[in-house]
Amino acid sequence: MKVWLNGSIADAGEARIDPADRGFLLGDGLFETMLARNGHAVFLEEHLLRLMRGAETIGLVLPYSPEELAEACLSLLEANDLQGAERAALRLTLTRGPGPRGLALPPEPRPTVLIGATPAAPPPERLSAAIVTPRRNPWSPSARLKALPYLDNVLAKEEAREKSAGEALMLDTSGHVACASAANLFIWEGDTLLTPPDRGAILPGITRAAVLELAPDLGIEAREEEITPARLVEADGAFLTNSLMGLVPLSRVDGREIPACPKTARLTAAYELLLDAAAKDE
Repeated sequence: MKVWLNGSIADAGEARIDPADRGFLLGDGLFETMLARNGHAVFLEEHLLRLMRGAETIGLVLPYSPEELAEACLSLLEANDLQGAERAALRLTLTRGPGPRGLALPPEPRPTVLIGATPAAPPPERLSAAIVTPRRNPWSPSARLKALPYLDNVLAKEEAREKSAGEALMLDTSGHVACASAANLFIWEGDTLLTPPDRGAILPGITRAAVLELAPDLGIEAREEEITPARLVEADGAFLTNSLMGLVPLSRVDGREIPACPKTARLTAAYELLLDAAAKDE
């Protein structure tokens, strides 16, 4: 496998990141995970915009332009013979780079940018989920960023696995359902589509935004509302969204069956058409 590191493509086994890199030592950085279809990174502009906004939030200057990063993604797909792959995953990681020991920011940071590209498996047809112990903290500055520290999410996913569930559902500090370990949540109540509000506890996902934009065009009312665990298990349907898997229905939460909602399939079909259109426009 080949990677793109700080402007050059190299074999993954030969690429070197400084042992003093703050991304490795402190989780001081951001990342984006993107779906590529037939050599095109889906919603690349939106992902790079989120990365730039996040970098601005943490006081980090992105050392490459969006055009340079877009070209890097395309070159890396070709270098890994993935330009014709129906599904590939691109992971772009940005760190503050190497620095002296301690927490203080380096006076002249030298950011590290790493991009990887691998084949992506088809999304699951459905998922089961379990509500887990780790909570999303709306007061944390990193809660709304695609930040490197993901230990809470890792532990949440492992707890779900121990409960024989495929995905973890995390509550916020007030006890409302926030999101999955790496996905946003939607539920159906009758003909209305609901998703937890963007008030600091969730990462506002790229696919989440696309679904909220698509819904009105299909005659579906979509709203942001607080969702309690009790409200979730009584829902008329539910699904998760992220950039790699798109929309995946939830079939069970904490062992309780969640009905399949036909409107989820309608949204999924519309989303697939949106992906096709986005690829043709690039």
